[in-house]
Amino acid sequence: MDPLRLVAVIACAVVMIGSTMKQSYAGHVDLSGFVQAQAASLISDVGCSPGTRCSVPFNEQRVQLKADAGSEEGSVAFTGKIDFINDAALSERDSRTREFYIDYNSGSFTVRGGRQIVTWGVGDLLFINDVFPKDWVAFYSGLPLEYLKLGSDSLKLDLFLSSKTLEIVVSDFTADRMPDYKQFSPFPAVPQRSIKEPGEPEIALKLSGYLGSWDAAIFASRGFYRAPALTGNSAELTAEYPRLNTVGFSLSGPLAGGVLNLETGYYDSVDDSDGVKSTINNSQLRFLMGYSRQLGSETQIGIQAYAEWMQDYEDYKRNRSALTLPDKQLRTVATVRFTQQYLHQTLTLNLFAFWGAAEDDSYVIPSLRYAFNDYLWAEVGANIFSGSRHGMFGTLADNDNIYLTVRCTF
Repeated sequence: MDPLRLVAVIACAVVMIGSTMKQSYAGHVDLSGFVQAQAASLISDVGCSPGTRCSVPFNEQRVQLKADAGSEEGSVAFTGKIDFINDAALSERDSRTREFYIDYNSGSFTVRGGRQIVTWGVGDLLFINDVFPKDWVAFYSGLPLEYLKLGSDSLKLDLFLSSKTLEIVVSDFTADRMPDYKQFSPFPAVPQRSIKEPGEPEIALKLSGYLGSWDAAIFASRGFYRAPALTGNSAELTAEYPRLNTVGFSLSGPLAGGVLNLETGYYDSVDDSDGVKSTINNSQLRFLMGYSRQLGSETQIGIQAYAEWMQDYEDYKRNRSALTLPDKQLRTVATVRFTQQYLHQTLTLNLFAFWGAAEDDSYVIPSLRYAFNDYLWAEVGANIFSGSRHGMFGTLADNDNIYLTVRCTF
């Protein structure tokens, strides 16, 4: 079907669903959305490989339609978000259901079923107990930060237990969206491969409450790594998603006029519990400490320190491929965020920087956003990678880009 016709059909369907719910529940129906254009151009000339979109790797136009509906008493609610995308860089057109769920609210519990985005943990762009799927292509290309998180088809139950809340999420597996050779350098073209996705659901638990003025939570999950482990040869590869169990906790509260965040977690690599399989990540301990504070009414600063400690490191070194450099046993990252607003908070300057202390690399994201009015804003920014080519950020050093995003809401 022609994309424009498909947009019209979906829009009519959203209106009909909203009208039906309004008649059935005598509640409210809200229809909204936005039109967005975004493009990113590489800063340096790295020499484009055949089949890639090198100089302007990202160039898309996106329309989002959103419907919110609910019963008059508020016990039943519906939310749907559908994106229609014209990817001019890849010459592709697509529609994606970003969120599509129904809520049932009771006095002692809530249930949400459908495609939804779940966010846990206290880190700022650093994730430990947030084990839910992410879109790293959107992040590295400069799309609005909301697109870092992917929706998954889930059933979420929130139980309100006196002063505590227990959240239970059961989900179908959704992989992270990772950079590939079409839009990133120097990623090689992937040979033919078979992908074995998990056939069983994932489950995640969170128990949260207050300890005085501090917000505390404990986490547990049984699922899978979201990046595949590759096995095979240069002609054909097999991609599998290894089992992963996690446990952890977080603590967040006031300190010296700001907010202190603490989080830790243990990643149990079930399919490589002894650390002897070179293609599967070893188990890890992860730690995070962060502090943020308002400096006046229009300035905010935040800093974080993060670490990953690999378990069974000697076994890892003995069994790793001799063709690659070994990972560090202790990987450390520091971040800083600075936000400053001007012109009655219509102009926002934001700077976020990662420094990989152990791997000697960095990733800096400066941006400047101007809100013309309540409905229209534009943002210009950059993604700048540097440092050791063997580090997580340094390996992307050929992908420095400048991006421009314009969004009009309705």
